[in-house]
Amino acid sequence: MGTGDRAARPDRRTACRVPEAAETVSAVAESNVSGPNTDWRANLDRLGLKVPEVVAPVAAYLPAVRSGAQVYTSGQLPFVAGELTAVGKVGAEVSVEEAVLAARWCALNALAAVHDLVGLDEVVRIVKVVGFVASAPGFTDQPLVINGASEFLGEVFGAAGAHARSAVGVFELPKNTPVEVELIAEVR
Repeated sequence: MGTGDRAARPDRRTACRVPEAAETVSAVAESNVSGPNTDWRANLDRLGLKVPEVVAPVAAYLPAVRSGAQVYTSGQLPFVAGELTAVGKVGAEVSVEEAVLAARWCALNALAAVHDLVGLDEVVRIVKVVGFVASAPGFTDQPLVINGASEFLGEVFGAAGAHARSAVGVFELPKNTPVEVELIAEVR
């Protein structure tokens, strides 16, 4: 999606939608099983998505780095067409549903960083996801929020999208975003 191609941009509120019936990663993986060669392009197309351009870093870091057979992404924010999909704390200004959607956008942006570095055809599996949730006092459903990223990765890669994960509640995140996601991918 080029910056001048506004008509081709997905609606940030719906294109990376949350499934109506929350599915677990294993259920998504079972329904999309075809191993490491899962057709990620067809899966993104089915979701009405394309790999976006890599989000420009907001500070001094690289979007992704390869070390051996692994790619590590930097934390990705839920930017769509240069704008955050939500701002504020989950459990206060941001609903769980909005945060789940933001986590999906973060995961898509992380995939864009991997794609830009090595290409998504080289992904063997997603190894680990770490998600940070800017949480209002008393909010403890961080795992539900980061399920947005986990389930999305399962929808894109099938069984190869199942991964280890941490979901961490924090007080503040950059740019007042409610969610930040980073991942580690095994690559060929």
